[in-house]
Amino acid sequence: MRWRLRGSIGLLGRLFAILLATVTLEFAVGTLIYERASQLSLQDDEARRLAEHLVIARKLLSENPSRERPALSFQLTTDRYDVHWSPAAPPPPPLSPGLERMRRQIIDWEPSLEKASLWLRLTPGRHSEINGGLRLPDGSWLYFGMHHSGGKWAFTIGRMGLALIPMLALLIAGWLLIRRTLAPLRDLTHATHRIGRGVEVMVPEAGTSDVRNLITAFNAMQARIHRLIDERTETLAAVGHDLRTPLARMQLRVESVADPDLREAMSDDLDEMGEMLESLLAYFGGDREPESPVRSDVAVSIATVVDAFQDHGHDVTYDGPDHLEMTVRALSLRRAVRNLIENALHYGHRARVSLERKDGEILIRIDDDGPGIPRDRLEEVLRPFARLDEARQRNTRGLGLGLAIVQKAVAAEGGTFLLANRPEGGLRAEICLAAPRSTGRG
Repeated sequence: MRWRLRGSIGLLGRLFAILLATVTLEFAVGTLIYERASQLSLQDDEARRLAEHLVIARKLLSENPSRERPALSFQLTTDRYDVHWSPAAPPPPPLSPGLERMRRQIIDWEPSLEKASLWLRLTPGRHSEINGGLRLPDGSWLYFGMHHSGGKWAFTIGRMGLALIPMLALLIAGWLLIRRTLAPLRDLTHATHRIGRGVEVMVPEAGTSDVRNLITAFNAMQARIHRLIDERTETLAAVGHDLRTPLARMQLRVESVADPDLREAMSDDLDEMGEMLESLLAYFGGDREPESPVRSDVAVSIATVVDAFQDHGHDVTYDGPDHLEMTVRALSLRRAVRNLIENALHYGHRARVSLERKDGEILIRIDDDGPGIPRDRLEEVLRPFARLDEARQRNTRGLGLGLAIVQKAVAAEGGTFLLANRPEGGLRAEICLAAPRSTGRG
C-alpha cells in the first residue's frame, strides 16, 4: 500500500510536500527560538516586578505593628501576587537552577533583599506558581506567591497565528512557481499521449535547462519515429502498387487458360494473393493516408456489408436499429466488420450480426456456429500473423492479420475488442465503442 501511494503522488505533489516540510520546519524552529528568547525576557520582567512588590510589602509590614500585619498583607495581595505574614520560620527549600537564576535577578534589581534570606519554591499545578519568603527585620517572615496566568499562552497563540499568514502566502507563491516550472513537463506528457495515437506534436522548448534538453531530445525522437513511419508507408504503398499491376496482368492471362479446373484454381490463388496484399496494406497503413473520423451512420454501414454477403448467397443476418449516427472512421470500421463476418463464415456456416446501444456503449456483435477457440489462446489470435489451424480448419486463407486489423481499427476509435466462446457453441466477436450523446435517428 505504501508503494502504491508513493507511486500515485505526482512530481508537483512531491515538490510541494518538500516545500511544505521545509517551511513548517523553519516555522517550528523559528517559533521555538523566539519563544525561548521571549521566556528570558519575560522572566527578567517578572523578576523586576516581583522585586518591586516585595520591597514595598517588606517596608510596609516592617513599619506596622504585628497585630496589623495580617490585614495589611491582605491589602497587599493582588491578582498577581499573594502576600502573607507569619512569625514562624520556614524550612529552607532546595532551589532549582531556574529559580536560582530568578532569585539572582530579583536581588540584582533590589540588592536590599540579599540580607532578607530570600527563598523561592515552585509549586506544580495547572498554572505553575512560584512561592517564597523573606525575613523581616524583627525576625518574622513575609510569605508571597506569584501566579502564572494564561495570558502568555494566548499571546503565543496569537503571535503564531500572525506568523502563519506569511507562511501560507509563501506556500501559495511556492505552489504557483512550482506549477509554472513544471508546465513544460505537463505539455510533454500531453504530447506523449497524442503521439501514441499517431499525431505529431512539436513541444515548445521551455523551462529549465534540463527540461529544455529533455524536450529537444523528445522532439528529435518524435521526428525520427514519424520519418520512419512515413518511409515505411511510402514503401508499402509503392510495393502495393507494383504488385497489383502484375497480379492484374496474371488475372487477364488466366482467362485465356482453356482448362476450366486449372483456370479456377489459378484464379483462386490470385484472389488469395490479392487478399494477402490488401490485408498487409490495411494493417501497416500503406494503402492510403490515415483516415479521419467523420459523422457516419454505423447501422447503415453494417447493414450494407451484410447485404453484400447475402447477395453472394451467404447466411448472414443483421439485427439492430435502422440508423445509428456517430463519429467514426467509417472505412476502417466497415473493414473490421467485414473481416469478422468472413471469419464467422469461414469457420462456421452462418454469421449473426447485431448492433445495440446499452449502458452508454455501442455494441457490435458477430456470432458464428464454428468450433470456437481454446480459452487459453483467445488473446494469441489477436496478434499479427497468428494462425490457429489446429483449432480451426486447415484451409485458412490470408496471413493471419484479419483479427489484428480489427483490433487496430477498434483501438483507433478508443473502443475495445473481445473474443469469447459462446455457451451454446461457436465464437462471439464483440466491438465496444463509447456511445455518442445523440445517436440521431433510431
